[in-house]
Amino acid sequence: MLDLRGISSFTDFFVICSGTSEPHLKAIAGEVEAKLKEDYRIRPAAIDGFPASQWIVIDYLQVIVHVFHRDKREFYSLEDLWGDAPRLEWESAQSAR
Repeated sequence: MLDLRGISSFTDFFVICSGTSEPHLKAIAGEVEAKLKEDYRIRPAAIDGFPASQWIVIDYLQVIVHVFHRDKREFYSLEDLWGDAPRLEWESAQSAR
């Protein structure tokens, strides 16, 4: 997760994750969307891309989720492109208790 507060005018955070196949990307994106809707009643403002493109973007305005095929993630290297953004370690809600 990249903290873009103070360096981006369009979002606060990028969540970046990888899958290993088109069905895997679809499953990850679907689960993110379903859990946020179910647990927090949050729906994305937009979804772009599809599994065949090997990059799916789910836009929640303050948080943008990037689901890459691992090869595309390496190619686009958002972590390097936004290298001045602090990286945050993921902590699940269960482990935060």
